[in-house]
Amino acid sequence: MAVTSRPKATRALALSPLESFVLVLLLLLGAMVAVGPALAPDTVYTSDILNALQPPSAEHWLGTDDQGRDVFWRVVVGARATLLSALLVVTLYSMIGVAVATIAAAGPRWLDETLMRITDLGMALPGMIVALGLAAALGASLQSAIIAMSLTGWPITARILRAVIRQTSEAQFVSGAQVLGVSKWRLMTRHVLPNSLDVLIVKWAGDVSTTVLVLAGLSFIGVGAQPPSAEWGAMIAAGRSYVATAWWTVVAPGVAVAVTSIAFGLLGDIIQVRNDPSLREV
Repeated sequence: MAVTSRPKATRALALSPLESFVLVLLLLLGAMVAVGPALAPDTVYTSDILNALQPPSAEHWLGTDDQGRDVFWRVVVGARATLLSALLVVTLYSMIGVAVATIAAAGPRWLDETLMRITDLGMALPGMIVALGLAAALGASLQSAIIAMSLTGWPITARILRAVIRQTSEAQFVSGAQVLGVSKWRLMTRHVLPNSLDVLIVKWAGDVSTTVLVLAGLSFIGVGAQPPSAEWGAMIAAGRSYVATAWWTVVAPGVAVAVTSIAFGLLGDIIQVRNDPSLREV
């Protein structure tokens, strides 16, 4: 009896257990961002000292913090601030990196060299330290952290994309477009750049993973989100004094940061495998 195999298209759409797990995590995070604040009680920002540092119970699933606020609902509400901030940071500096790489590739050689030397200088500087300094100079707040990271994160994106654009520019379809008389700028924006963005998409997902950690770190050291914000890094900073007696005030937001970072890191790996047939299992 002949053995039939699934069509390639069906196999490409099928999800592995790991991909299904990541999808569930991302859907859960998306639900927390979309509807979490609407479902949360009004007391997530209201102090109730009489119920401070209560352990996990049926009433408070993840206990309460030093102000008597429900930790579970603060984690849920904090997903919007943490995730949207990370997505905004990565999107902003990715746009800057794309613009720099495109202008460098489409412009004259002297402009390309100038922009790439500026990019190399930006890569040589310790990004975390520069972002920390900028955030502190702008004033401790989540908005300052977003601006600081957006201004310091673009050089790597620009350098990587410029290299990919250079490689794509050597493809046969680009040579054909040049023969037809397509202008350099139109060739770059309509043909080369769209065929170079797959690498950027993979990097974008991985960068969200890293940015969640960095934003939480900036809030933890006091230059990011400030109390009484439910941002996860700020929650960890507020609960660090009670680790020995009320571990849940730190563990709950810490696990949320770790799970979110892992989910987006795995998403980047999955997208890369899906886009590169050589990495797939036969």
